[in-house]
Amino acid sequence: MKLAHLADLHLGFRQFDRQTPRGGNQREADVAEVFRHAVDDLLVQRPDLIVIAGDVFHSVRPTNSAILFFFQQLQRVRVGLPDAPVVLVAGDHDTPRSLETGTILRLYEALGVHVAVEAPRRLVFPGLDCAVLAVPHQALAQAERPALRPERGGPTINVLVTHGKYPGVGEGRGTDDYGGALLSRETLAPEKWDYTALGHYHVAHEVAPNAWYAGSLEYLAPNPWGQLQDEADRQRRGKGYLLVELPGARVTFRPITPVRSHMELPPIGGSGLSAKELDARIAEAVVKAKPAIDDQIVRLLVWDVPRAVGRDLDHAAIRAYKARALNFLLDLRRPEAPRVEASGAPGRRRTLPEVVREFLTRRPLDADLDREAFVRLGVEYVEQAGREGAT
Repeated sequence: MKLAHLADLHLGFRQFDRQTPRGGNQREADVAEVFRHAVDDLLVQRPDLIVIAGDVFHSVRPTNSAILFFFQQLQRVRVGLPDAPVVLVAGDHDTPRSLETGTILRLYEALGVHVAVEAPRRLVFPGLDCAVLAVPHQALAQAERPALRPERGGPTINVLVTHGKYPGVGEGRGTDDYGGALLSRETLAPEKWDYTALGHYHVAHEVAPNAWYAGSLEYLAPNPWGQLQDEADRQRRGKGYLLVELPGARVTFRPITPVRSHMELPPIGGSGLSAKELDARIAEAVVKAKPAIDDQIVRLLVWDVPRAVGRDLDHAAIRAYKARALNFLLDLRRPEAPRVEASGAPGRRRTLPEVVREFLTRRPLDADLDREAFVRLGVEYVEQAGREGAT
């Protein structure tokens, strides 16, 4: 049996101000288009079972265009692969905070899609000799969690589909999405299953030989630049979905070409450079970019740039780079302030405002924004929240 594992489509995701000729958000159109390409590939690969492990939409209340687009693409799947069941679980982005709010995911049951929104669903497909336990985010967010174990005496092949955060995955670079229910190896018990299909982390990742995150189909928040680095660590560049041969859990990554590239230009060390010298280095990096930056999403990281040098850069040239790219992020990092290490008694624990200050000081930020004001406002908001909480 061949299983297709997709996750984290995030349809309706919007970013940047660039619009399509029809007036829609360009990044929303990119995310939709890459899912269309994935459906094209599914129709060629012809899996026997398709599972989508949560976060179909980027928000609980997606746009009408996103709702309709997903309906149209599922309809293509149902027509092209009429014998392949489609199983979908709700992720944290699909799950409303209030149960009275409801979810649009139930709409797709009209197409014969098996949807798990609040409670786990055990689905048996006799023709495939397979059972699927579909566990949505809401079920894992409860104090009393369901037991994630296959039933005894059932079909030969047992598959778990769920959405949540596995400890340690994506934490180093902040590439783990927010809001996921915490999972563990004991909770998942991959040795009990033929395959476990996970959603939430946006990079394809092996938790166990038969338990995988499929990753997202596009470079989305949080920290797409960190996702590129995570991919490099795993020696697997690009986005896509997984094809799994069962039994045996032989996993194949199916790459899906994005509409445009996320380009990380070689970083520049700005220590000791004047504004004119740094302008020349930036211009050189843009000229040497392969492919060219036009219509791409680009970041150029520049280290050790004093505030005065950043202020005197050629901002007309920077605006020209931004006009060419879909988005051009010139990420200027200030020199690190020297730290004085205390000796003798153990150091005190840092306050929350101090932690926030350090985080915001290092956070990627557009060169046009005043980092000092950005950090000051962030710290002031945290301090204000602390004062209000104490009253």
